[in-house]
Amino acid sequence: MNRISDLARHKTFVASALVALIFLFGGLRGAAAQDQVAPATKSTTATASKPSSASTGKTSTKKAGKSGAKPAAEEPVGSPNKGVGFPSAPIVMEVYSDYMCPQCRNFYMGTLKAMMNDYVPAGKVYLIHRDFPLPIAQHKYNWDAARWGTAAARIGRFEEVDRALYDNEPTWEADGNIQKIVAATLSPADFRRVQKMVAPCLSQTPPELRPTVPTGAACSLDTFIQQDIALGKQVPVQSTPTYVITNKGSRIPPGSGFVSWPLLKQFLDSLGQ
Repeated sequence: MNRISDLARHKTFVASALVALIFLFGGLRGAAAQDQVAPATKSTTATASKPSSASTGKTSTKKAGKSGAKPAAEEPVGSPNKGVGFPSAPIVMEVYSDYMCPQCRNFYMGTLKAMMNDYVPAGKVYLIHRDFPLPIAQHKYNWDAARWGTAAARIGRFEEVDRALYDNEPTWEADGNIQKIVAATLSPADFRRVQKMVAPCLSQTPPELRPTVPTGAACSLDTFIQQDIALGKQVPVQSTPTYVITNKGSRIPPGSGFVSWPLLKQFLDSLGQ
């Protein structure tokens, strides 16, 4: 009986190890088809906080929508919280993403959505979005998309806007009208707050679609995006999406590329064994 139980434990260990290897290296093989990070032309001066610092504060919720939503309090507007779920979850997953990266959208639509409907509300995983807009000419509106998402995160509406940006990316990619997508997602009061923040920041949106910039207004959003980029360079992020998983305080080597939800789920389950 002892030999049988030892054999069973050995098989379980081998299976868990194989899942981990498939997850870590399978994504890297898929990264060959991803958007690659171009060599930096100038260094960032942003001060990078530790990855765990963004996992504090209130979690994002889904209860704010265009209809029947209670507007967020007018003041104060704090730092953006781009975390979804419970910060106390044993597993923290940070995803570095570009809103115009095709595989980033595939990863969100095919994997992260499923995780946000399952392991995130169950308190198993705390998901953190990190903006990493790539310097690629075809990604004409990636910085402005990140700005809308960051502004929404400052009033506690990140999850809704993040979902809308990915869901409708083919639409706003065609004309740069991100404002229309966000307006259809938030309540009028929340949209006005977000619009006011992005107005002095928008640099890629066609001029005829940009909101009026209030007199004396300055952009306050790019500093937060630069902080995400600085953190990404420490990973280092070589392509998007790149994900960094921390399990009970222990950081696992980063992965990149598309990973299906069944495979990711199996890997996350192996961490608890």
